[in-house]
Amino acid sequence: MRPREFDHDDVLRIAFDQFWRKGVRGTSLSDIARDAGVQRGSLYNAFGSKEALFLQAYERYAGNYLLALQKALGMGSLRKRLTAFFDLTISNFRSGAPPRGCPTTRGLMELGAAEGEGLDEEARQAFASLVSRITALVQDTLSAGARRGEFNGNPAAAALHIVTVTRGLAVLERAYGDEAQLRKIASHTIDLVLDKKGG
Repeated sequence: MRPREFDHDDVLRIAFDQFWRKGVRGTSLSDIARDAGVQRGSLYNAFGSKEALFLQAYERYAGNYLLALQKALGMGSLRKRLTAFFDLTISNFRSGAPPRGCPTTRGLMELGAAEGEGLDEEARQAFASLVSRITALVQDTLSAGARRGEFNGNPAAAALHIVTVTRGLAVLERAYGDEAQLRKIASHTIDLVLDKKGG
């Protein structure tokens, strides 16, 4: 057997950085091959297509991001956990120079309206899966807060509200680039959720 020509994980990291900065449409396999120091043909042989490479790179990102969110939601009072959740979310799409935005929101905007255009159904499912897993993490955190007497609302409804706000924050970040505004909205959302009484 021939030895592997490149480090698979390193290529996924490099590829995702390009996809995040330039979008899938704006990124070529030649760009990725150049930055990774590999032959373009090697990428085709390993992944089959740019879209397939994107999906593997996105799954790698999603796994790492979920681990970071679990850590953020794992310590302190419920207010501190939700603050850490929003801090990580905002920092994530404010990262880079210039800020790269939210990769999931960017990817959703590249979904094709017709077959053969943009990303496909498999990509949509990957994006939806990450949003669902994030919502489940937030719901579990709120349920645990309810058991500790820190929350009196409906954990499922509040989790969906919180994650929906993060999607709006991603759009506002692209429109205004005002991090202080994003953090103010996040803080206000936490106040609304924690002050809510009943279901």
